[in-house]
Amino acid sequence: MDKKQIRAGKIAEQQALLDGAKSAGRELTSEENEKFNALQKEIDALTLEIEGENATRAADDTAEATRQAVQAERQRVSDITNLCRQFDMDPAEYISGGNSVDQVRAAILDSLSKTNAPSNVQVTRDEGDTFREAASEGLMMRAGVAVDKPIDTARQYRNMSLRELAIECAEREGENGTELRHMSSDDIYNMVARAFYNPTAAFPAILDQTIEKSIVQLYQMVPTTFEAFTTKGSLKDFKSTADHEYAIGGVGDFLLVPENGEIKADLPRTELQPSRKLDTYGKQFSMTRQAFINDDIGFLTEVPGLYATKAKQTIDKQVYKILFDNAVIFDGTALFSDAHGNLMSNASKPDQSSIQAMITKMQMQKDSFGDAIYVYPKTIVVPVGYGFDLQVVFHSAQVTGSNYNDVNPLYNYPIQIVESPVLNAMAGEGACPWFIIADPASVRGIQVDYLNGQETPTVRRMEIPGTLGYVWDIYLDWGITVRDFRGMVCNPGVAIETE
Repeated sequence: MDKKQIRAGKIAEQQALLDGAKSAGRELTSEENEKFNALQKEIDALTLEIEGENATRAADDTAEATRQAVQAERQRVSDITNLCRQFDMDPAEYISGGNSVDQVRAAILDSLSKTNAPSNVQVTRDEGDTFREAASEGLMMRAGVAVDKPIDTARQYRNMSLRELAIECAEREGENGTELRHMSSDDIYNMVARAFYNPTAAFPAILDQTIEKSIVQLYQMVPTTFEAFTTKGSLKDFKSTADHEYAIGGVGDFLLVPENGEIKADLPRTELQPSRKLDTYGKQFSMTRQAFINDDIGFLTEVPGLYATKAKQTIDKQVYKILFDNAVIFDGTALFSDAHGNLMSNASKPDQSSIQAMITKMQMQKDSFGDAIYVYPKTIVVPVGYGFDLQVVFHSAQVTGSNYNDVNPLYNYPIQIVESPVLNAMAGEGACPWFIIADPASVRGIQVDYLNGQETPTVRRMEIPGTLGYVWDIYLDWGITVRDFRGMVCNPGVAIETE
């Protein structure tokens, strides 16, 4: 029992005594009248005090009820908006109509049934994953990157600025969207920067997803040519494959076994094999504070795309550098040399006679043990400037320039033409070599190995001390090795006429 209750009880007792005296017809003394009047004032004061406390309590209850109602309405609007976005429906009608989330869910299912949607469709998918996927695809489309079969809701994020997207993410994570929209872009950036390492934060996850998708797509579109004549391999680690330096090679011919004769023993011979090894190549790029505030969408697609392009071009350049530089390979001899039997002595541009001579030289190769091998030429690799002439060489029924309509032996010869400007750049104004490379099924030439077969660059978000902004590493692991010189023939070439 509190003090007010005790006080009210005493007042009630005094009131009862006075009322009893009055009801008995006894005149009250002056002292009793004063006490009665004082008691009445005290009763009035206590009544006002209690009524004031009740009013305050009622006001507090009203304010709490109002706050809870606002929170419930905000949650209702958010849930309805998320549901409608997943199925490309307008949430405005349901929000203004006061519909509950359950009513909206029922309306969506009813709409799906009327449009012959699969009967097992349920509104139970992970909304967070769907939102991040849609937002990522929206950013890619905004940046001009083609998206194959985008999520229906992706288009609504296509015109969102980075600031608006950051606010949308924060709103979905429980922040007050109205307050966020009154904040400066700098404050919004500081907010998303604090979420850099939060594994559940949507905004950095959307950036990661957009960058990764852009890199994979743009990497595949890079117009390199090394893939046309190299083989592809995979290594599980960065160790040199020295333990496989020798491989089992030729065996002796089968010998006649006379009647009652003895089969003679034979031992397989081994040949030297090159060691293969991987290295890591990479770059680093960032989304700076200025890029966010300026809404520079290019850092999500263009900048990572440039680095992905450069990664593939680096492999292309390294392969052509092996051909052009003619460096010493695993057996201590230059790749193209007389010792290897794959270097033409008469430098010339590609024509019928020089091509035939190179094909013949290639097909006369022998293995390490002096046995003949079958080598099938597959690709002719030339600098830019010879492509048109080669089309004539391989697709003319008669020898070009012949007065007797001689049959062209290279007519429709099964060989593919690869032109590369990388050779032109390496040669400059000097002589530019060109090559014929065998089908890898007959003899392997140059091989490009990747770590565990991963051919596209990996992107990883990083934190760099002293750097104000998001930072990503982009890297790829590869190694390039000459597996066998017998699958390649080089013509030293001549300077290419450009006019």
